[in-house]
Amino acid sequence: MTILLPDGSGTSRPFVPRSEPVSYAAELPLRSRVVYSAAHVVADPLRTSADGPAAVDWDATLAFRRHLWAHGLGVAEAMDTAQRGMGLDWAGAAELIRRSSAEARSAGGSIACGVGTDQLTGPATLAEVVAAYEEQLAVVEAAGAQAILMASRALTAAAKSPDDYLEVYERLLRQSSDRVILHWLGPMFDPALAGYWGSDDLDKATETFLDVITAHPDKVDGIKISLLDADREIALRRRLPKGVRCYTGDDFNYPELIAGDEQGFSHALLGIFDPLAPLAASAVSALDTGDTAGFRRVLDPTVELSRHLFQAPTRFYKTGVVLLAWLAGHQSHFTMVGGLQSARSVQHLAKAYELADRIGLFPDPALAEARMRHLLAVHGVDA
Repeated sequence: MTILLPDGSGTSRPFVPRSEPVSYAAELPLRSRVVYSAAHVVADPLRTSADGPAAVDWDATLAFRRHLWAHGLGVAEAMDTAQRGMGLDWAGAAELIRRSSAEARSAGGSIACGVGTDQLTGPATLAEVVAAYEEQLAVVEAAGAQAILMASRALTAAAKSPDDYLEVYERLLRQSSDRVILHWLGPMFDPALAGYWGSDDLDKATETFLDVITAHPDKVDGIKISLLDADREIALRRRLPKGVRCYTGDDFNYPELIAGDEQGFSHALLGIFDPLAPLAASAVSALDTGDTAGFRRVLDPTVELSRHLFQAPTRFYKTGVVLLAWLAGHQSHFTMVGGLQSARSVQHLAKAYELADRIGLFPDPALAEARMRHLLAVHGVDA
């Protein structure tokens, strides 16, 4: 059956969705790469944020994490994919960390959680930035999860030089009880992070970042790079101390970065693996057997969808991620914390549906089609 999708020119074009699902098999556990999916949160459409720190449907949110673990992926919790700083405040994030960490223990799943400074609501001193990081680090460690030290808007505003970054991270790494993941999130994901590590010059910023890592290689499990620059990531991972992993956060170039080259490879900590979990698991499972061609055969066709979801303004990629979760049947509605479902146009959402259907993302194509028709009708499109 044909569905009419708006194409952005004021007209619609016919699209014939697939009628049968595609099956993606994987041999678990995954062995050759450490793979995390940054996971979204499911909003509670019957509550408002005035009812608590965030209007989250905890049952559906945790069920989605079990879905990720069932496919052999780890969960990167309370990251920007979970609308951290874009609808989910620290109180909501702390509750998410506690609940998801407990669920991980029950399910036997891997989890790492974001540590930031988003409880700070105004200008802060370096000492206040450190204290905010420490508060969140304590919550993550008490929950029994690994910590991901996220880039801080407050630190960006407070730091006067690269030395200020070195001082803050020195204090945090010295007191962390376990090895952490350091996260460099580029300004395309959050404009408030421009100039992180003390410079808008990425070469200079990279040197400061490496200074932090090389001073404490025993406290750094790995680094997550989200700069959407494959060449820069490759150059950086080749300079990492032995035993420090590179986790790609490049949602544009992840197949080639995970596959690697003769000098190494990247592990993965990706927002796009939220909707792509079955495909990601199948691809990495092929890589486990040395079948790089099979790995690329599964993942390469997903890049067009990822690039579409992460197109500028990149920070609104969460809207497409939640759309696909709804279309795939992982949640009963397309409502987001803070109303972020309105951040993308109906044309953008229709294209996301088409690209996802083409790669066989939906376990029930008929359900996805029916829900897409409902969404188009709400926008006044006769599909």
